[in-house]
Amino acid sequence: AVVSTQSTGIALGFIMSLFFFIQGNISASVVNNPSNKLEKGSSYHYDMVITGLINAVMSVFGLPLVHGSLPHSPLHVRALADIEEHIENGILSEKIVYVRETRLTTLVSHIMIGASLLLIPYPLNLIPIPVLYGLFVFLALTSLGDLQLWERLVLIFTEQSLYPPIHYVRKVPQKIIHCFTFLQILQLLGLCLVTFGKSVYLRMFFPAFIILLMPIRERILPSLISQQHLRSLDGQH
Repeated sequence: AVVSTQSTGIALGFIMSLFFFIQGNISASVVNNPSNKLEKGSSYHYDMVITGLINAVMSVFGLPLVHGSLPHSPLHVRALADIEEHIENGILSEKIVYVRETRLTTLVSHIMIGASLLLIPYPLNLIPIPVLYGLFVFLALTSLGDLQLWERLVLIFTEQSLYPPIHYVRKVPQKIIHCFTFLQILQLLGLCLVTFGKSVYLRMFFPAFIILLMPIRERILPSLISQQHLRSLDGQH
């Protein structure tokens, strides 16, 4: 029984480490996107080493683990950015021109997070749970405009002559765009099934499902959609 418990713990710990690895790299990739025009270099490996060392100490004492934060990281970059708005063919687009790269905002915000312990239990217990859910819904809705999937979903209900001047609209046929969108929706539904399933053990396989998306993209999708069209749909230009 002890060996079985240890094996289960190791397996679940490995899956959890995959989740931290994926989320950390996704957070770093989104933040270091060339469109954000950051001047300071990235530190993917350094971030991962620091996260691993902190989590090793946290595990010994049974404390919560730390990992890359989404959507806070890209929202933090946006909050520090100067953004210009451009109108092209009646379509409003935003472009980041400068980002104030400073550690002060993260330092102050985390000090305030630590100071929030002084508000437990009063007055934090006065905040209704639905208000917190509403905050998460608000964050999700405000980020929809930056998602290409949402952009292509809107195109399904838009007259083709009214399509905005997006790079992939000029390079990929309408049928291929909708096919790619449909395939992504199927993968999203599978992800939701794993994430919101009633089984706790099923939820633990969320990182494994994310990793499974990579061979789907590299092996299955190219057999359905040409590589040229996939590069246009995946790319920024």
